[in-house]
Amino acid sequence: MFQNLTEKLEKSFKLLKGHGRINEINIAQTLKEVRRALIDSDVAYKTAKDFIDKVKDKAMGQEVLTALKPSQVMVKIVRDELAVLMGDKASEINLDKKFTIILIAGLQGSGKTTFSAKLANYLRNKKNLSPLLVACDVYRPAAIDQLEFIGNQIEVPVYKNLEQKDPVKIAKEGIDFAKLNNKNVVIIDTAGRLAIDEKMMDEISSIKQNVNPNEILFVVDSMTGQDAVKTASAFNELLDFDGVVLTKLDGDARGGAALTIKYEVNKPIKFIGTGEKMDAIDLFHPDRMADRILGMGDVVSLVEKVQEQFDEKEAAKMEQKILKNKFTFNDFMKQIKQIKKMGNMKDLLGMIPGVGKMIRNVNIDDDAFKVIETMIYSMTEEERNNPKIINASRVRRIASGSGTSIVEVNKLIKQFNQMGKMMKALKGGGLENMMKGFNPNQMPNNQMPKF
Repeated sequence: MFQNLTEKLEKSFKLLKGHGRINEINIAQTLKEVRRALIDSDVAYKTAKDFIDKVKDKAMGQEVLTALKPSQVMVKIVRDELAVLMGDKASEINLDKKFTIILIAGLQGSGKTTFSAKLANYLRNKKNLSPLLVACDVYRPAAIDQLEFIGNQIEVPVYKNLEQKDPVKIAKEGIDFAKLNNKNVVIIDTAGRLAIDEKMMDEISSIKQNVNPNEILFVVDSMTGQDAVKTASAFNELLDFDGVVLTKLDGDARGGAALTIKYEVNKPIKFIGTGEKMDAIDLFHPDRMADRILGMGDVVSLVEKVQEQFDEKEAAKMEQKILKNKFTFNDFMKQIKQIKKMGNMKDLLGMIPGVGKMIRNVNIDDDAFKVIETMIYSMTEEERNNPKIINASRVRRIASGSGTSIVEVNKLIKQFNQMGKMMKALKGGGLENMMKGFNPNQMPNNQMPKF
């Protein structure tokens, strides 16, 4: 995520290395490179210029302590301004206490249908709401089927009417259906086009006027860069939407759309899509994203993801097992499944301060646990529950059954034993235990990376 921008910003800050004070000359040199980094990342020229002007004003007004390096001062200033540029604070979705209607808009291929399902899943699991998806794309044959398929996956009902070709009527029918069936959130998935056209705009405008939604979200593919900003501006003029959703952010190495869209359209980015899985959706936190862009990690988000998977009762059972040396491969598998639910592995590791830079050029497959899982599944139930019985002959059989080598199986057993000892030293609970008492509000905001 934003890899190119991060690398270029790091290089620009290194120009200040060795300087005892910030002055006009070294500021100008650094900011020239920062501006170039932003423009190369597909940030609009005017946005980049205004950003640089604000950073310069702040930098020239700073009194640099002798103990603090100028590069660190500049990083702090840029970090704060990046956060402001992207919206400063997270913006929550507008939810009515009794009944909420959410209208989803955007071009074809932006990820509207997938996001609609992700949002339904998010509202059900994290807000304890009862959502209904309404299929209003009457033009793309596969759209209704796609929404229904995903809806079944996440166990959220989908309202459709194949006999009706008027999306306004379908939307109204869906709202009535939701009220009759005790659903308190309606998410309307609308049709998209390959480009903005009059028919499309009239249709989405008519839906808005007739259903009076509590929230209108504009979905845009972040990888389209400045085109995303232009499209957002056109839609906003007509719909006056409430917020932006940036999809496919996990594949965006530049970050132009994320850095520009709030400034240009003056509407907050509310959600980001970070993968293909149904739970790969996050609230957008500008300050945390600024930290990640500058290589500071995002510990708060990492902790939140851990706590989402944290089960207090299960952790207590696990702790007792560890303390009694009864931690098994089945327990290990439960830990692996918890980690996998948290999202993309490289993305997760990148949230740890300093680690992102170390693994930048390292290929970390999302299936990194696949070999381990295969080896564990090749064990008998007795072996998984009692690892101590695994001898040389059993190792050979496990290796043969999993398509791995004896060395790999022995390595797994060794790592398993070491992990058990480590968790016992922590008094059990693994990652969950370490994070249990963590208070995000106590995290310092000024943990600056060193350049």
